[in-house]
Amino acid sequence: MAIRLLPPQLINQIAAGEVVERPASVIKELLENSLDAGATRLDVEVEQGGVQLTRVRDDGGGIPREELSLAVARHATSKIVTLEDLERVATLGFRGEALPSVGAVARLTITSRTSGDTHGWRIEGDGHGHYSEPAPAPHPVGTTVEVRELFFNTPARRKFLKREQTEFDHVDTVLRRLALARPDVEMHARHNGRSLLDLSPATEQTQRDRRVADLLGGEFMDHALHITHTVAGLILRGWIARPSFSRSQPDMQYFYVNGRTVRDKLLSHALKQAYHDVLFHGRHPAYVLYLELDPARVDVNAHPAKYEVRFRDSRLVHDYVFRTVEAVLRDTTPQVVTASQRTAITTLPAGAPSMPGSSQQDLSLRIAEQMAHYAKLAEVPATAAHAASEPAVTPPLGFALAQLHGVYILAAAADGLVLVDMHAAHERITYERMKAAMQSGKLASQPLLVPMTVSVSRREADLAESSAEALAKIGFVVMRRGPETLVIREVPALLADQDTPQMLRDLLADLCEHGGSRRMHDALEHVLATRACHTSLRAHRGLTLMEMNALLRDMERTPRADQCNHGRPTWTRLSMHELDKLFLRGR
Repeated sequence: MAIRLLPPQLINQIAAGEVVERPASVIKELLENSLDAGATRLDVEVEQGGVQLTRVRDDGGGIPREELSLAVARHATSKIVTLEDLERVATLGFRGEALPSVGAVARLTITSRTSGDTHGWRIEGDGHGHYSEPAPAPHPVGTTVEVRELFFNTPARRKFLKREQTEFDHVDTVLRRLALARPDVEMHARHNGRSLLDLSPATEQTQRDRRVADLLGGEFMDHALHITHTVAGLILRGWIARPSFSRSQPDMQYFYVNGRTVRDKLLSHALKQAYHDVLFHGRHPAYVLYLELDPARVDVNAHPAKYEVRFRDSRLVHDYVFRTVEAVLRDTTPQVVTASQRTAITTLPAGAPSMPGSSQQDLSLRIAEQMAHYAKLAEVPATAAHAASEPAVTPPLGFALAQLHGVYILAAAADGLVLVDMHAAHERITYERMKAAMQSGKLASQPLLVPMTVSVSRREADLAESSAEALAKIGFVVMRRGPETLVIREVPALLADQDTPQMLRDLLADLCEHGGSRRMHDALEHVLATRACHTSLRAHRGLTLMEMNALLRDMERTPRADQCNHGRPTWTRLSMHELDKLFLRGR
């Protein structure tokens, strides 16, 4: 067939395919334009999942009359002028394709007013590339964009849309992502006349916490750990959920780079690695995180919908995110309750009566005994009489009372009752000690009686040769025998029974792809986790109060002690308020 130029309308519809996939795509593009225009309030109205109508109104700077026609022209934008601007994109949109693409597959109306005009101006498109001349129209400062009958002129595209509820769910996801991206912006949304979102601007930390709770649910915030960390021009802030709030799907993962929503494999991998030691297999973490860095260090032009980005120094960013989140998770240990929550653990006076058959007096004396033993920790004189008369600063997990069926430890804490799964807790303690011992020096290697020959690519052989010293530090002694041949002479002693050639190939593949690898580290930790599980306290083993308290104190000092190596919680607390509710006290 002869080569020919495509008609302008067909060019626009092809371009629209990159930008407009469904109503949610329209919402995203319009909202990002509004935010780039400096909007502080967004009003969104949607009908039939956005297929029949999508209307976005903002209070941004508006579009002058003489620029309205340019706004619907392809590759026309106010956001980049030079190549330098393109290399340092700081706006959400910049290609100048959103409005013309939408206008190619729907009936588009734009009404806008700038602060210098006494009234607004409106243009209307017929979905076939024709637009009216700007006409006067009443409108406050800002812009309203209406998109009606999406894909009315492209039936093949429209038939691929899902049912209304499905399309609405996608719209809802986009709205919530944008609401999390810009908590400082007021947002209201309606679907088929029903209120969907009514969010006030959130500029203070407590307000931002409340917005996250409104959008993701209070349970997320109940389990959330706040992050704020800065190093080498990189800033990471936001919230990560404790491992006990893990999800069956990656449906509560929100990551923003310089305010832009991204779904980036590099960042996802870094977070997965940070959580790998504390989650059940197949579970997914929940988080809302914001990464800020110099726009020149990230390329946002790597994907038509701008969901993926490319970092100039991907390894640095990956390690920064991984290490920052891992450090926060490492500190998930039992926390001391605040002063307002502290209550006294008191004992009965020596001559106080007790009910016949009651063990209350005995229980009180046992608590006093433990408090005396831990007097220095509790910061009170080591006498039962003093403990009886003054409030005590109790350790986070309190003092052991008893063992339940040889499985759980019951402890009296400052704010109620603590229950500890002794096997899960001891497993984490043992595992962390093994890891610390492993990381304290060079890993032991085991010489092979018969060296193994491994065939690899030339690139991998070059990498193995240049990384020989680094490989030796993790127990691999590897030599090059030919252009595509390696010889393994020593392997990590802990992994001697593994498929060594395959592990080396995987290591080299990681180094080629990411510039580094945690594969060995993860494999070693898996071996240690298994050993920790097998050597930890078994169920139904009787412990003395002294042993129980020793375990509680070890938990308070151990990283990641809130969950075992498999992601199960190691302890829980029933507060006095919760206990009172159980027994209907105060009613």
